Amino acid sequence: MPIATPKQYAAMLDAAQKGDYAYAAINVTSIVTINGALKAFADKKSDGIIQISTGGGEFASGLNVKDATFGAIVLAEAAHRLAEKHNVLIALHTDHCQPKKVDSFLRPLIAETARRRKAGLPNLFQSHMLDASELPLAENMKLSQALLVECAANEIILEVEAGVVGGEEDGVDHSGLPREKLYTTPEDMLAVYEALQGKGRYMFAATFGNVHGHYKPGAVKLRPDILKNGQDAVVKKYGQKAKFDLVFHGGSGTPVEEIRETLNYGVIKMNIDTDTQYAFTRPVADHMFKNYAGVLKVDGEIGDKKAYDPRSYLKAAEKGVAERLGSACDDLLSTGKTLFGKV
Repeated sequence: MPIATPKQYAAMLDAAQKGDYAYAAINVTSIVTINGALKAFADKKSDGIIQISTGGGEFASGLNVKDATFGAIVLAEAAHRLAEKHNVLIALHTDHCQPKKVDSFLRPLIAETARRRKAGLPNLFQSHMLDASELPLAENMKLSQALLVECAANEIILEVEAGVVGGEEDGVDHSGLPREKLYTTPEDMLAVYEALQGKGRYMFAATFGNVHGHYKPGAVKLRPDILKNGQDAVVKKYGQKAKFDLVFHGGSGTPVEEIRETLNYGVIKMNIDTDTQYAFTRPVADHMFKNYAGVLKVDGEIGDKKAYDPRSYLKAAEKGVAERLGSACDDLLSTGKTLFGKV
């Protein structure tokens, strides 16, 4: 099955909202991680979201190129081809684009989808994220409005953020922010709805104590009730149609009961990155420790080609990613709910 069409992606989000489940959205950086994601979604019979950050795109473009947009296009095109072999629906998304990168990353990718559409080809990406949370809310919404109109013209869904996800990811460091900055207020959520209503479909990353990275249990204080209170305020004023499609960032190490609580409040997408990075690296490290003399030519020996062939440990890395992402599908209750062949 090729990557989901805009109509199929919209149906995915509608089904998750109606059914109180969410899609795992995994950041990828290579064909190995794409294949690990596809294996997980296919094995779990779950639809899902594959996403690419600016840092991931730059990495994929190679050391001599270092072009985030070019690398994102390469990874997306690879995902389009690889997804054809799997009987689930997959959407492609870009993660955390800050305002200073909008003109160098986000708009060129929107333009690439527009070019493909004119040529009769499917959208390259089905959704993009603008992370303008560093701006005052009024400025954030002004930029969000402009980009949402551009996205909607090409049947692209825009993800926006109000409030700040703590921690550090891809060079964006919010680890020193005061805790109150990590919580979106009901007033903020009303302002987001009022600014974006009628301009196109969007997802909303409201923050409720989320922190990027991995922490020991108890170190991060999530308040899922923030989401409930915000949804209640918007629905009370504007009716059920105003309910947000919410996104959960910074969920590594979150107890499953807290994850599932957010599903009741409208979360339909949860980002998975730190945990799948570890799931990739752990089996590689295990291979190196167990095959030390084979992967290195120690004391003038010749090593073991089967041990240092990158395929030997990258297959284990792909499997590790698939297993961890499969657990996320179970946690988010999307397992067995693919819409493949139904929409």
